[in-house]
Order: sequence, then C-alpha cells, then structure tokens
Amino acid sequence: MHSLKVPYTVLEVLIAVACCLGNLMVIWAVWTCGAMRRQPTFCFIISLAVADFLVGAVAVPVAILVDSQVRIPFYGCVALCSMVIVLTQASVHSLLAIALDRFLRVYIPLRYKSTVTQTRSWSVVGACWVSAGILGFVPMFGWYRQDTLAQMEDSNSTTITCTFLAVIPISYMVNFNFLSCLLPPMLLMLLLYLCIFMRIHKQLRGGGVSGSGSHSYYHKERKLTRSLVIILVLFAVCWLPLHFLNAASFYGVMVPRQAFYVGIVLSHANSAINPVVYALKIRKLKSAFKAIWMRHFLCKEGQDTVVNINSTISTRN
Repeated sequence: MHSLKVPYTVLEVLIAVACCLGNLMVIWAVWTCGAMRRQPTFCFIISLAVADFLVGAVAVPVAILVDSQVRIPFYGCVALCSMVIVLTQASVHSLLAIALDRFLRVYIPLRYKSTVTQTRSWSVVGACWVSAGILGFVPMFGWYRQDTLAQMEDSNSTTITCTFLAVIPISYMVNFNFLSCLLPPMLLMLLLYLCIFMRIHKQLRGGGVSGSGSHSYYHKERKLTRSLVIILVLFAVCWLPLHFLNAASFYGVMVPRQAFYVGIVLSHANSAINPVVYALKIRKLKSAFKAIWMRHFLCKEGQDTVVNINSTISTRN
C-alpha cells in the first residue's frame, strides 16, 4: 500500500497548487472588475472560488497529513477532518445560491435588480458559510467515534494516529453529510435548472416578456446558465463517487483502499477544474483573466483593457 502513497501525495500537491493559483485568479479577476463584483452571480462565484481555494490551501494538506500516520490529540483530529466537510458544504451552498440567483433572473426579470441587491447577495454568501460551518462541525459537538475516544482513555493515551475514519463515523458521512446535506441540495439545483431552461425555452419561443430585453436577454441568460450547469455537473461527477464508496462501505460492501484514494483525488480535483471552466465558458471572466495577464505579466495595455471590460459589462447589465 505504501507504493500508492507517493503518487497519491504527488497528485494531491499538484492539485493543491492548481486550486490555489486558479481560484486566486478568479477572485482577483472578479474583485478588480467593479462591474462584475456588483453582480450577484459573481458574488456567489467568488464564494465558490474561496471554498475551492481553501480546498487547495487547507483540505489537501489535511488529507495528506491524515494519510501520514501523524499522532495528534483526538479533538484536534476531529477539528481537522471537520474542516474538510465545512468546505464541501460551502461549495454546495454556493452552488445552490447560484442556481437560485439564475432562477430569479429568468422568473422575475423586471424586479430582479431591486430584489437581488448587492447587500442581500453578500448576506446570502455569509449565510452560506455560517450554515456550512454549523453542518460541517457537527462532529465537534459529539457525533464522533466514541469507541476511538474510549480506547484512548483506556490506554491513558493523549494522542491518536489521526485518520479520517478513526474520528468521523461513517454513519455521519452517509446518513447526515451525504443523504441529508449533499443530495437534497443537488436534487433541488437539478430541479431549479430544469425550470430555468423550460422558462427560457418558453420565452424564446413566445418572444420574451415586455421590458425584459426579450430574445437577447434570454439568449444571454441561457448561455451563462449552461456554463454554470457545467460547474454543477462537474461537482456531482467529482464528489458523488467518494460518497457512493462511503455508502457502499457503510452497508457492508468491501471497498478497496485504492478506490478511496481515487475518490479523494477526484473530489479535490474538482476545485482545480472550476477556474478552467470559468476561463473557457464565461466570457466576462475570460476577458478579465486576459486583462490581468496583459497588465501584470505582459505589461501591455492592461489598464485600458480593465476599463473597457468594466464599461462593457456595465452597459450590458
């Protein structure tokens, strides 16, 4: 099994670097472009990018640490493992906020700007992280491996060999984290996006609604929504295998350790993939990335490009 640890660690380090650099670029691009920063959708994209950045900066190092047979205090191990769950929940809640934002944009286009203000958007972002913290740190409030703690007390030991499943019950991961906190929001997002596309299709066939920008408005919404759906699909593809493996293990199926390694790497890779999707599929972010690259790395007309992007986005919104 030691032969797997070297490639696993190397992959994790590469993913961590890609997560940090890619998502820093996303945060930088949105924050330096005032017109994007003022749009609710991009507030939620920043929230998702922060969660993805922390996957590289926190979750991956923790994963490597707990795979290295390090001995630390029991509650310290629970806190480290819970942090990984918090970041997953923050990503889910940010994706749900994005889906709700797109839903409101197509269902109440005339009242959208007065309803979904910048202040309310950042309040929702804060709520996403608070709720993620509450759900993710549930193990700290008692839903941890009582048998592991009892063994420590019996042996008069103050530390344990920290591994995820040594302190986090598989029942918590399956019944609470997966079936209660991950699957319902994903199903709700699927329903929301189906409603969004049905609404857009109906408006495009019927000529749109008066004052909403008719065809051009809904064409733009459809294009951006498609890009955001890709983000959701990739999240599901990358995270569901690990949860399915946990569920299989919980119900008595023997799962090879190699499969868990693949599931963990795949879940972390999702945070490195998202910035690539933004750059390829979301035109405004692509333009902002180009502006940053030209201004700070090539020193070519960067300031003019940023100004042009801001004015273009402001005009179109």
